[in-house]
Amino acid sequence: MSGIRSTRSTRMRAALFTVPLVAAGILGAAAVPAGAIATASHPAESLTCRGEGVAPDALVRSRAETVIHAPLRTIWKLQTDVERWPSWQGGVTTMKRLDHGPFREGSAFRWTTPVPPNPTTPATSLEITSTVEQLRHNSCVRWTGPAVAEGLRIDGVHVWNFTKVKGGVRVSTEETHTGAEVEANVPAATEILRQGLEAWLRDLKTAAEAPTHNRPR
Repeated sequence: MSGIRSTRSTRMRAALFTVPLVAAGILGAAAVPAGAIATASHPAESLTCRGEGVAPDALVRSRAETVIHAPLRTIWKLQTDVERWPSWQGGVTTMKRLDHGPFREGSAFRWTTPVPPNPTTPATSLEITSTVEQLRHNSCVRWTGPAVAEGLRIDGVHVWNFTKVKGGVRVSTEETHTGAEVEANVPAATEILRQGLEAWLRDLKTAAEAPTHNRPR
């Protein structure tokens, strides 16, 4: 992909990277405290699903995890019923499943997420088309795909792992981004990615732990 090609594209990049740069947490070997989210920009070992992980040479990467106190079946259903993401995920504004039937390898979905305004650029949206490449029921999922807006393209790889632990499920996620725009400011792009992963985990935890999802069956 070529570099920034227009003034509009430059303004778009500025909008994406106008965020405060705060220190990210370091994901250690110790267990994640209840309710906490641990993050790492450069984990020593990447997550995988059926032997495949994130883009190994990507400059922009982040990993996060938390323990959710809910049944695995509840968490897995929320995460893989993608058409319902807008009902519990604040960062998803539209969603369309591009295939039918069970969520499986080969499933695809197109969704949008907002990019906030800044002094030089109005609010806009990224359109993301994700394709499930690997999946193991109640264990892991990996999808890939581009996120595009005017003057911007990000190619992403996203891996999720779900592991039963005492009192709940440890949900771990790792994502990489490649593309000229994000690689022009790796620290800022990494911080944006970190914030996005943490927000996703918080929303998933809130939805899964809600009383309506934990009634006896």
